[in-house]
Amino acid sequence: MRLLITHGTIVHADRIEKDMNIYIENGKVVMMGQNIEREADQVIDAKGLYILPGLVDAHCHLRDPGFEYKEDIASGTRSAAKGGFTSVACMPNTNPVVDNVSVVNYIIEKAQKEAVVNVYPIGAITKGQEGHELAEMGSMKHAGIIAVSDDGKPVMSGAVMKKALIYAHQFGLPVISHCEDLDLADGGCMNEGVTSTIMGLRGIPSIAEDVMVSRELLLAEYTGIPIHLAHVSTKTSVELIRQAKERGVKVTAETCPHYFTLTEKACLGYNTLAKMNPPLRTDDDVKAIKEGLRDGTLDIIATDHAPHHNDEKNVEFEKALNGIVGFETALALTYTTLVDKGILSLSQMVEKLSTKPAQILGLDKGTVACGKDADLILVDFDNEYTIDVSGFASKSKNSPYDGYKVKGRVMATLVSGKAVYTHTAFKGL
Repeated sequence: MRLLITHGTIVHADRIEKDMNIYIENGKVVMMGQNIEREADQVIDAKGLYILPGLVDAHCHLRDPGFEYKEDIASGTRSAAKGGFTSVACMPNTNPVVDNVSVVNYIIEKAQKEAVVNVYPIGAITKGQEGHELAEMGSMKHAGIIAVSDDGKPVMSGAVMKKALIYAHQFGLPVISHCEDLDLADGGCMNEGVTSTIMGLRGIPSIAEDVMVSRELLLAEYTGIPIHLAHVSTKTSVELIRQAKERGVKVTAETCPHYFTLTEKACLGYNTLAKMNPPLRTDDDVKAIKEGLRDGTLDIIATDHAPHHNDEKNVEFEKALNGIVGFETALALTYTTLVDKGILSLSQMVEKLSTKPAQILGLDKGTVACGKDADLILVDFDNEYTIDVSGFASKSKNSPYDGYKVKGRVMATLVSGKAVYTHTAFKGL
């Protein structure tokens, strides 16, 4: 299959190239330039559109195996494609937990049959995610995992986390830490502060995250082994990471769109769609997250796509499960909140949503270049629209962004040169 994309603006992590053509053959980018005259089986007119490397999500939940009523690999990857993600790394808190070769094989084999984007499983740090005994990292790496994490739960024991860093490093596996001190969280269900007091709900103090971030940074510094910190949400955490990087600590960190677009006030009215972990924080925290993204303290933006059935959200606030779906809103929220407001450039957005996540996970993805897989998205950043959760491709609709006005619509998503999503309004295909 030979494909020619014409007259698009390519956004790289370090530059922007206007009026460019891309020639794709057998799923690979073969030629790039302003004047390409090659015979093609199909031509896509990208005039007025931006061509980005397919987005890479370093943190999502596909709920498969065990929770397919919320999401499965087929529906989750369709949702990812609609949002512009061509590669996703799925967390191991499934049922059974991804702590052995059998479950890894199940995910990879099912993804080969049903996924429309690239799926990369993340294995558990500890068996059963119970925080005690290290999981079979070596055999899981051989089977296909790309990182380890107990996401959804912290590794409460510092001794276990130290061993995990050393052991995972032997296999070249990044360790992704869910930073939460459960003793300090003390069963809370939203950020501790004025809003939680007004609502009469038990709060989770920001220090529950900060203490664990500090521990992980010190462990990484002591061992000399890199660590990646998931879903950073507090002002203090950002400052701790900034200081650690200045000292030369090998740390990378992510945040999510909800932590730079929403505050704890979204929970008012007992809105369970705004209940997540870590919880939404304060205006000061949101400002710090934005600054951390701007100055590079926070390396990447992940979705933490966490589908839940309506019955699991339509309950009392304390009983509602944590999390929101994120694949189909991440790009537009990032562009509208950060790029359109001058906090990030388009190239910086591509770096944080595509190039850098791929680097952290060791994937040969996230760039538009000759010889690379043709994982590309075509985006109309002038397209302003209102988010409608009823149209999501995900099985679950648990998003607090229904009715939000945003800019930046994915018009087409290509994986290895094959269109896996096309917006109904796009006439170029």
